[in-house]
This record gives sequence, structure tokens and C-alpha cells, in this order.
Amino acid sequence: MNERLQAFIAAATARGESPQHSPKEENWSYAFFELYPDLPLAERQARACAYALEHEPVYIHPLTRLAGQIYQACPGAGCPERNGSPAHPGWDEFAVVPVTERRIGAAVPEAVAYARHFTPGGFPGHIGWDWGRLLELGVDGMLAYGRRQARAHSGDPVAQGFFQGVDIVLQALVRWTRRHAEEAERQLRRETEPHRAAELRALALICDRVPRQPATTFREAVQAFWFQHLAVMFENPFGGNGPGRLDYYLWPYLESDLRCGRETLDSARELITELFVKLHERIAPADGWVEALPVGGRHPDGRLAINPLSYLCIEIIRDLPQTHPSVYVRLPDDAPADFVDLAVRYLVDGGNRAQVYGDDAVIRALHGAGVALEDARHWTAGGCMEVSAQGCNCDLLFAFAHNVSRTLELILNGGCLLQTGERLIDHRRTLADYDSFEALYADFNAELQRQLGLLFRRLDLYLEGYAQYRPSYLLSSMVHDCLERGRNLNAGGARYTHYGGSGVGIPNVGDSLFALDQVVFVEQRYSGAQMLDALRADFRGYEALQSHVRALPKYGADHPPADAMTDRVLRTFTGQLSGHRTPYGGTVLPIILGFTWVVSYGEQTGATPDGRRAGRPLAHGLSPQSGSASSGITGAIRSATRLSLDRVNGGGAMMWDLDPQWARPQVIRPLLTTFTGRGGHIFQGNVVSVEDLRRAQAQPQEHRDLLVRVAGYSARFTTLSAATQEEIIHRHQFRG
Repeated sequence: MNERLQAFIAAATARGESPQHSPKEENWSYAFFELYPDLPLAERQARACAYALEHEPVYIHPLTRLAGQIYQACPGAGCPERNGSPAHPGWDEFAVVPVTERRIGAAVPEAVAYARHFTPGGFPGHIGWDWGRLLELGVDGMLAYGRRQARAHSGDPVAQGFFQGVDIVLQALVRWTRRHAEEAERQLRRETEPHRAAELRALALICDRVPRQPATTFREAVQAFWFQHLAVMFENPFGGNGPGRLDYYLWPYLESDLRCGRETLDSARELITELFVKLHERIAPADGWVEALPVGGRHPDGRLAINPLSYLCIEIIRDLPQTHPSVYVRLPDDAPADFVDLAVRYLVDGGNRAQVYGDDAVIRALHGAGVALEDARHWTAGGCMEVSAQGCNCDLLFAFAHNVSRTLELILNGGCLLQTGERLIDHRRTLADYDSFEALYADFNAELQRQLGLLFRRLDLYLEGYAQYRPSYLLSSMVHDCLERGRNLNAGGARYTHYGGSGVGIPNVGDSLFALDQVVFVEQRYSGAQMLDALRADFRGYEALQSHVRALPKYGADHPPADAMTDRVLRTFTGQLSGHRTPYGGTVLPIILGFTWVVSYGEQTGATPDGRRAGRPLAHGLSPQSGSASSGITGAIRSATRLSLDRVNGGGAMMWDLDPQWARPQVIRPLLTTFTGRGGHIFQGNVVSVEDLRRAQAQPQEHRDLLVRVAGYSARFTTLSAATQEEIIHRHQFRG
């Protein structure tokens, strides 16, 4: 890493850690309510977005060779169209959340109570878009294509409003990027150092060409990507949205430049390093923002897409001590050996940031949800790990997380919470009243179906609200098939209107039901009443019962009957999701992960029949509970890959924390390839000692750079809550 790049990184790090403020909400509100109050809503929304983008500050920082920066993890950078804004009280009538919540209250009042005790749902984001279209056509080409489509939909007034909005916002993108060319020219007039003057001259020319015209070189493609990324994230400032397949889209430009000698791999490494640093700078304080960048994988036609840029992206992020972007690895079954080796090294010494996907298993699962095979092969990850075909989905892809453990708790405790006694549902039977396990399971199944039905009704209304009040013209222009259909991505324009979300605590529920079946119904060692009393007492005074259920086989112990019970719960959850049809013919994708909910949802959940105490964390995604993998990591992998992962169409995450004294590449490689070969979806975890974590707790100022894998994202350990720190420390660390 040369001296210039080192100096740039130091300056960018300082900027990222400094307080920032965006004028976005004020400008957007001013335009919407003061400049354009009398326009039709669709045009009013487009012109407000365009005005705010054009008035966002222009940055060309010293030493940079990429123009542009927008700071978003800061005050003023929110989304007025979704949440409203303190910049103007009038948003209450034009923002998605307040309008939709009023509609839900009127149409489905019982869904209001569900949201209060489970999840409100309706969270947007977590997708990638096909920005390769912009690189190929340029904004001029996209405008021309959109205008042709508008003529084809001449009799459709809704489509006309959509195409007008796309046109307005795309033109604003050109005007905003042109301001960067002007800024580069202004700096050039003042520059006296010849080398920097040459850089600014080249940068002014590039900013004048792209993204208005198609990219012709690697540097133009990177700059065009960066401009559109900033602009789309400005329009849609939601965690989980991300670049997607950077190596796939940029490699043809780099390959051409390498062939003619315009670039070298070293010069490409320097430019991508700067890009990664700028991606981090814009959202540096928000570790959980998670802009995912999966590399490797396949072409839509099935060929391997792994290329030299795939390797570069992994190598670059390994050398940068930052949490953004989240570089993930798509590992096909026939990946080259050296790419597998690099993925393993990334897991072992990549600063606890690696996440490796079994690419072919993920493709099969996504295709099983009705996604065309070509689209399924072109999948990306949104945010923590959420799988979807890049540039094809509406942005309710990861819209909820449901606490499945709480559903079971209500069935066992007569509709009441164990920790407070509050009644949440009209279910009067308790565990003491059941004379068969199947009757208990039937009620659990029915209540889960009722709750998820309320959630899906909420999501349908949220989709309607997003379509009307947050049209996202720029994003929609790069989502298939919005331009062809004349609708935004949430109004039926996207190729797939799939929702998605997680069931949290599925392994806990599986282990709990296995324990109940064995102890209460098969062995009859304890009665249902005794077990219920123990749960209500948080096992105080029932230590013998707790010890007995803790000693039972659990999911993760390579015990097929215990694994089968967790799989039954998983199949119940996924079956209820796949049975829902969204307003435009999509379904609900199970996307099973833990995130910080393992702590917060665990705090909400009372004692569970598997022996877990009240308030303790839940299991991570589809990982075995901490301490359950009594047969070691190989047995745990056998358990995990017995699950019906083909039904987890949006990806199933598992956390495998490894003892650093044991985790060597020659040990981890066969584990990883076995995991992916058996159909595992996602392999991730920390490689850090408990002693180092305890030292960081005791002396946080001396360990500010310690990164850990939280659950789908990496963060600086010392910035996490005490509860999350303890959850990480108490995870099972595999040693073989």
C-alpha cells in the first residue's frame, strides 16, 4: 500500500468518525411542501427527490481519485417518505409508516396488538439492484429506453406518472454528477502539483462522461458505480441495501483494460481499496448498516463467475480494519482450489468478517421458491445474509423477525407471558391440560399460523403504502421489470414481489418440544403441571428437572430424533410462509438469521422446557444452541445439514465460533467443504479467544479495533451493549 493511499485512508477514517450532518430532509421537505405542493403526487415526489439530490453537498476530497461522498449515518439523512421528518409536520399525511399504521388500525385492529408484542414488520431495504444496466446504457440510454416504454404505455395514466418520475430523477442524477465535474475543474485551476493536476483533469473528464454515457473503461465503471450507489442510497437510506455483485459487473471492464495495458492488477487493487474505504467512510458509525458485496458464484448460464477481481475484493477487505463493505464469498461446489483456500483464510484471519455461502445449495433453495434458474444463479445478499436475485425483487425482502419461542410460550402458559403474566392471546389451555404431544403441537401450529397471518396482512398493507408514498424512481429504474411494466418496484413492477423474514428461536423451540415429548408424554417422568410450575419459577426449586432436560439430546448433538424435531418446527414455519401469496403473486421467503434479536428476543422470553433460564439469549439462526453440540463441530454440521434447508429459500444462517488455538486452515478447509457439500447455506463465526474478549471488556480504549461477528454483521466489540458482549463471550467455541 503506497504512501498516497495510506494518507487517504487516514484522512477518510478521520472524516468517517467525525460528526456529520446532511441537509437532505430539510431540502426534500422544502421542495415537497413549499416548491411543488400543487403538483400531482407522483410528480411532486419525483421533483422533491430530484431537488434534494441536486442540493446535496459535492465532495472531492484531497488525494481521492473517485469523486463524490454522501454521509448517511448522521442527522438529517433519513427518509421523509417513510418515517416523516421533524423538518416538516406535514409528512404525517404523506409518509408510509404513519399512513399505513392508521390503515392497519382501521382494517385489521388485532394486527396492532400483534405488532406491539412481536414485530411491526414492514421494514424496507435488503436488496441489490441491477446497476450494470446503468453502466451499459448510461443515463442517456436509460432515459431513451424509459421514454420508449412510456410511449408503449400511452393509455395508462399510472404508468405515465411513473415514467415521468423516472425521467425527472435520472436527469437530476446527471445534474448532480455534473457538479462534480465542475468541482474537479475548480480544484484543477488551483492545483500546482503536476501529478495531482493530472488526476483532477482525468477525474473532470470522467465525471463529465459517466454516468450520463456508458462506461468504457474500468475507472469510468467504478466512478459510475459510485455515483449511482450514492444516489440510490440517498433515495433509499436503508440498512441492508448494498452493491451486490461488484466483481461480476466490473470484471468485464477491468479485463478489457488489462488486455490493452490501460490497467494492471496493482492499479485495480488501489482503486478498489479506495472504493472500499469510501464505502466505509459514508456510514462509519453504523456497524450494523451492512452493505453486502458477495463475490464469486456463477453466471446466469451456470458457468463459474469467479474472476481475478473476486480474489482482489477478498484480499483487500482482509487488509482493511473496517466493518464496511461486508464482503461475502459465494463458494460453488466446483470452485477452484485456490479460491477455496482464500475463503478459508478469510474465515480464519479475516478479522471476524467472513461469511461463506454454499452457492449451489442457495441457488437450489431460491429456485425452489419459483425464481427462474437464471435469476437464482444471479443472486446477491442483502444486509446480513438475505438472498434474492439481484435487481429483481421488491424491497420488502427482509421485512420482519418473528419470535417463535414466544408463540410456544403462550401456548404452554395459557395465552400469558411467563415473566409478567400479561395475557396476549385468548388461549386458555396450559401445558398441564394436554394429554398428548400432538394436541400440543397442533395448537402451537394453529397459533403460529394465526400470528403470521396477521403479520402478512400488515405486510400487504405496507406494500400498498410503499407503492403509493415511496415510489423510489431511481431504484425502480434498475429493478427488472419496472420499466417494462410501468410500475415502481413495490407496485407490481418488480419481477418478484417476495416478502421475507426470520423465525427467531427455532432451535430453542425444537429442543423444547423434544424435551416435552420425552419427559412429559413418553417417559412421563414429570407431569405437564410440574413442568409448567418449573417454567413459571424459572427453574428455581426445580433444579433436578432442569438438570434432566438439559442432559437430554439436543439439535446439534448429531442425534437424529432431536434434529428431526427442530426440522419439524422449521418445516412448520417455512410451510406457513410459502403458503401466503402477496398481492402480485409472490410468496414469503424464510430468511433465518439471529441478528441482535437473539439477545432482545431472548430477554422477552421466559424459561423454556429445554432448560434455558428466562431472559437468556436464543439460538443464532439455525445454529445449535450454545452447549448443545456435544458431538463436536463435525456432529453439529451433520445435525445442521439434516434440516430441510431446501425450504429456507432466502438463506439459512449458522454461527460457528472457533477456538483460535485450533482453527487452522488445514483444519477448517475440510469442515467448510463438508458443510457446503452437504447443502449448508452460510458458514460464519468468530475466531477470537474468550480471554481477548474479556480484556477488551475491561480495557475498551485499548481494544477499539477488535472486530467480532455479531450475527450477520461485524462490529467493533467495545461499541456493543453489555448483553451482546456477554452473548458473544458465552457462545460455544468449537475445538474439534
